[in-house]
Amino acid sequence: LEWKSKTKPNGKKPPAEEKKQYLEAEFTKVRVVDFDLKELVLLPREIDLNEWLASNTTTFFNLINLQYSTISEFCTGDTCQAMTACNTIYYWYDERGKKTKCTAPQYVDFVMSLVQKLVTEEENFPTKYGKEFPTSFDSLVKKICRYLFHVLAHLYWAHFKETVALDLQGHLNTLYAHFIVFVREFNLVDPKETCIMDDLSEILCAPVPPTPAPAAPSSPNSAPSPSSHNHVTER
Repeated sequence: LEWKSKTKPNGKKPPAEEKKQYLEAEFTKVRVVDFDLKELVLLPREIDLNEWLASNTTTFFNLINLQYSTISEFCTGDTCQAMTACNTIYYWYDERGKKTKCTAPQYVDFVMSLVQKLVTEEENFPTKYGKEFPTSFDSLVKKICRYLFHVLAHLYWAHFKETVALDLQGHLNTLYAHFIVFVREFNLVDPKETCIMDDLSEILCAPVPPTPAPAAPSSPNSAPSPSSHNHVTER
């Protein structure tokens, strides 16, 4: 289902933008790997595109589920009364299109349950030799990746302090960068969806420069617009 972005003129004012701890250099420089992730996501010549998308999507689901589980005790109905990331609130839409505002742990549970169901159903993600992928496969992968992005964004926005306390920020940074490079390579998530985390993406997804080559200049379009911090978006 399509989400609609709208501002609430009569809603409560969002709190003043907090300093984003996850953008501080001491944290962004921490990675588990230091090679170019772009090479890791490129489609190998001998592999079918759908096979590659299925394999990677399933792996990202498992890794993001695992990363969330490390802080799940801190993500409760009290601490996270809505599924938030930056100035965005995500609502859950059920199969009939009914919009539900739920707590972050409920939303993540909906995401993980749905994705688990999709990736384990043979008609959606076939594993048997010769079995065809469904015509809806592309849209299923895009739906899964959009939901997984919401979970990653919430981890940074609401639970980065706990992630640092557990010394897992290197894992989170590497997982996030790998995921963003992957979805960009195959156009799996609308940039309008991921733009709330563009400041982090630009830092973490920059290719590791070969020594002593100078760093590539940043794109003039990569900076988020100042106005984007002045309202709460609903999706």
